[in-house]
Amino acid sequence: MPTYKLTYFNVRGRGELIRLLFAAGGIPYEDVRIEWDKWPELKSKTPMGQVPTLEVDGQLMICQSMAIARFVAREAGLLGKTSVDQARADMLLDGGMDLGKLFTEMVMEKDASKKAEKKKEFGEKSLPPFLALYEGFAGGNGYFVGDSLTWADIAFFNMMDFITAEYPSALDGYCNLNKVVDNVKTNPGVAKWLKERPVTDH
Repeated sequence: MPTYKLTYFNVRGRGELIRLLFAAGGIPYEDVRIEWDKWPELKSKTPMGQVPTLEVDGQLMICQSMAIARFVAREAGLLGKTSVDQARADMLLDGGMDLGKLFTEMVMEKDASKKAEKKKEFGEKSLPPFLALYEGFAGGNGYFVGDSLTWADIAFFNMMDFITAEYPSALDGYCNLNKVVDNVKTNPGVAKWLKERPVTDH
């Protein structure tokens, strides 16, 4: 079996989807967490001057968080069973990333009054139509694609883990989406990771 070494900051951020995919697939890896003061020294040693990076068998280094996530999902058998399933999972994941960008912009806003305005707009205008749409995409069995877990489910769970910290009642009334969340967090590997992962601010 190949060996994997994931390097990222000591936060969830762009590294958490990758960690969740490793967990869901039951794939062992080294979770290297760097402190901010070590980053300038490490930056020049990465392929694109950014983290996360993934080393495979101590040699091949991959960067770009979604490229790494897709690679790990493939290794874990979580991309989807057919090419059509895989395309559907990609579609749903990309749609979630569009919402995630808006959420990140809101969270990173430094001006308090602007942040409050953005938070209200996101909660009232961006989030509800997205959730209503994805409620329709999610099957009654709690999977976005077919009848088993894919990285689309895990990515949705990860995104909502951040969003519900700001909007605790966001998923109220969305039966299918709550089933998706339950299916992810009750996966044995994910459940173990959620229980044991380091506590960080974000």
